[in-house]
Amino acid sequence: MTLTILSWAMIVVFMTLIMTKKLSPFTALVVVPLVFVLVGSLMGLYPEQALELVKGDSIWHQVLVIGQWIRAGVVKTGPTGIMLLFAILYFAIMLNAGMFDPITKKMLQFAGGDPVKVLVATAVVAAAVSLNGDGTTTTLITCTAFLPIYNKLGISKMYLAVVTVLMNTIMNLLPWGGPSARVISVLPELSDADVLNALAPGMVVAVIYMLGVAVYMGIKERKRLGVVNLSNTEIEELVKPASEEEQALKRPKNFLVNLALTILLIYLLMSQTFPSLTLFMVGTVLALMINYPKLKDQKARIQDNAGDALQVVILVFGAGAFTGLFEGSGMSTALATSIANIIPSSFGSFWGLITALLSAPGTFFLSNDAFYYGVLPVLAEAGAQYGYTALELGVASLLGQAFHLLSPLVAFIYLLLSLTEQDLGEWQKESAKWALGIFVIFIALAAITGSVPLYK
Repeated sequence: MTLTILSWAMIVVFMTLIMTKKLSPFTALVVVPLVFVLVGSLMGLYPEQALELVKGDSIWHQVLVIGQWIRAGVVKTGPTGIMLLFAILYFAIMLNAGMFDPITKKMLQFAGGDPVKVLVATAVVAAAVSLNGDGTTTTLITCTAFLPIYNKLGISKMYLAVVTVLMNTIMNLLPWGGPSARVISVLPELSDADVLNALAPGMVVAVIYMLGVAVYMGIKERKRLGVVNLSNTEIEELVKPASEEEQALKRPKNFLVNLALTILLIYLLMSQTFPSLTLFMVGTVLALMINYPKLKDQKARIQDNAGDALQVVILVFGAGAFTGLFEGSGMSTALATSIANIIPSSFGSFWGLITALLSAPGTFFLSNDAFYYGVLPVLAEAGAQYGYTALELGVASLLGQAFHLLSPLVAFIYLLLSLTEQDLGEWQKESAKWALGIFVIFIALAAITGSVPLYK
């Protein structure tokens, strides 16, 4: 019981410090769980874990174990962090070389300076790229393609960050996405087709809803900025490099080669032919050799772009430390159990709706692994007593994914926030109000189609 209270207290303090901007995300990710885990150690809440890993149960021995928990979490996120390092470097080099300049120019010509068209195009591209189920790839491709346009036209980059993540939120429910795959593994009687058929109506309506949101955002920006009737001369001026140094980095003759390399890279990523880390590492090397064959130029590109990559990577490792401490100390399990047991049995007839409602905070405050492997089995076992099938409860547990990608425990959002220059707390507030609409749509369509009955 004490560990459960400590777990909830840690989550409340962590979110408060982030939302009120008292601590930076990286500092909060490491300091807050470390303080609470040390408090738990002083209270003697987990001597068993200490005895399993080192001989003895003194405070010093428990501190050693806490260090191992941090290491385990960071090691777990290590491949993601290193992959992001090379992914950011790759796209930064392509930006330096000017590969996106012709694309930006075409988009400006299509949009005609109309923010509505820009926002809708952003939503469509984000949804299409999200078909591979990977948030990092979606963020890199969408933001790299559209950031120059947002900057040129003065459109709020907050909208870019919101539309990108929420479109990925919807498409991430595809069977090859992380959440659905976990549900199917926990409830083996389910098939990919079962889950997809149950989720598809809600996903389709949610995508239409987000296109409407994009139009609404675009209309707001149109009122603020107006529609710029850009002439070809003005468009050329907009895509013109800001300085002579930036112009010197451009490699327009390599456009087709760079584009072919990028398309091949994206195809291999989506087909999962090779590990993402391998693809981006090799891609970065080829990008450097093709565009900047001189060693001094390669060194300069790495040095100039390393700062942006480092800011994202340390946040990923910070999230790893948080997860390692949270799960290693047993606080994750305690929190999961408290969520599963919070509903009295008298509410059993509404177990499908309850599971859906619990999945929102459950997948926000916990990792997907912790929720689906720790909480879902308990919910499914309890729901079976009230006549709910594994499919109904498995689908219900996925509906709260509308909010999952807003969690500070999701690694790739720090890349999104870094690229769009947004504050975590402000972005969460703006995204949450639109994510609520997605959540309502998911629940409503699940009830209408009967995939998750609201009452039995």
